[in-house]
Amino acid sequence: MTAATYAARPSLFARVTAVLGEILARPSGATGLALVALHLFLAIFSPLLAPYDYRAVDANLMLNGPSAAHWLGTDHLGRDTLSRTLLGGREAILVTAIATPLAVLWGGFAGIFFGLVGGRTDDVLMRVVDAFLALPWILKMLVLIVTFGAGIEVLIPTLAFFYGIPVIRVARAATHDVVARDFVQAARARGHGAATIIWRELLPNVRDALLVEGAMRWSWMLLAFSSLSFLGFGVSPPTPDWGLMIADARGFMSFAPHGVLAPVVALSSLIIGINLTADALAKALGIDRSQKAPL
Repeated sequence: MTAATYAARPSLFARVTAVLGEILARPSGATGLALVALHLFLAIFSPLLAPYDYRAVDANLMLNGPSAAHWLGTDHLGRDTLSRTLLGGREAILVTAIATPLAVLWGGFAGIFFGLVGGRTDDVLMRVVDAFLALPWILKMLVLIVTFGAGIEVLIPTLAFFYGIPVIRVARAATHDVVARDFVQAARARGHGAATIIWRELLPNVRDALLVEGAMRWSWMLLAFSSLSFLGFGVSPPTPDWGLMIADARGFMSFAPHGVLAPVVALSSLIIGINLTADALAKALGIDRSQKAPL
């Protein structure tokens, strides 16, 4: 690569700025990005914004409706629902924000490798991937969580492993579109090894697809984490979590629906924000999300 060619390439900052501008230019993208930014802000600063201690129990305030003192009412233990809702996304965002890049990294490199190797090896490995995907995700994760515990140190690698498996198919499909091109064949003719070809030739060309897939995996991981908390295998009480709040309040929905509605709206708004942002990101990067991965 000549110096002139290198100079002509846009910097990372310029590329990120351009993509961000395209996302914000779309109303859905701007809305999604605003929702995600709001939840990230709350995850960081909610301890300062929460009006009450999330652990404060008051038997005289059990299942009270919204009021001037408690804007979203109180739960079955008299704890402030607004404070617990503001703090309820911290653990979920922390765990999934770490697990998502890990899933994309290992699943992406595995899929690129499978697509580069091809042949019978690729077929056998993809059948193994299909076998994993055929099993319900909740059963697979519950087996590990019940075996090793429900702490963050278990949840992060468990989510990263199981949600990295579908990334393999996406990365492999994107690699198949690139591996037959002339510059890859030229790299092979020059005697470059698989690691060099993956790093220099394939990864830059499938990176955008992996970024979009990572955004989508984040929303699915959030749902998985909240589902595990709902079932009692995620966050442990009294730590506030949206899934756990829904589980605690579901028995009182007939006369105190605010206990369920508040965490549901919070979780839904974050999921919607991520999905809207991912769709806008895909359009900005020119990624066709409707394209199916080859078998």
